[in-house]
Amino acid sequence: MEIERKFLVKELPLLQQYKNEMIIQAYISTDPVIRIRQTGSIYCLTVKSAGHMIREEFELPITKEQFTSLWSKTESPAIEKTRYFIPIENSLMAELDIFKGHLQGLITVEVEFSSAKDASCFKSPVWFGEDITHDKRYKNNYLSLYGMPK
Repeated sequence: MEIERKFLVKELPLLQQYKNEMIIQAYISTDPVIRIRQTGSIYCLTVKSAGHMIREEFELPITKEQFTSLWSKTESPAIEKTRYFIPIENSLMAELDIFKGHLQGLITVEVEFSSAKDASCFKSPVWFGEDITHDKRYKNNYLSLYGMPK
């Protein structure tokens, strides 16, 4: 089970001090969500249920060869982003994504929680912007299909 909230970013923190990784992902299906992702030398296939803040998620490691084979079956443009891992209060981790390519200019931040109660009670840091958890236009599968929200 994945419990997370997603926000736009009002003000970027200084990023040089945080671990980051390049991510490229695409969708074999956007409904239901079946995604393939490369993060460095790690490849995975992910299936996600419908929903917003609380969703079922199943992740399966795959080989580079399997990833390459599945890549030809994707149905929409790839998403490329750099993800920064920023520790925040209460031992939580903010995952800040700076998008590239056709989504250049979009910056979002997600925080995962261990319970729905924790997610609901979360007070975001001042550098977080609008809460977009329930806005389908900012889901990665939607962004892949339709591009930058207007």
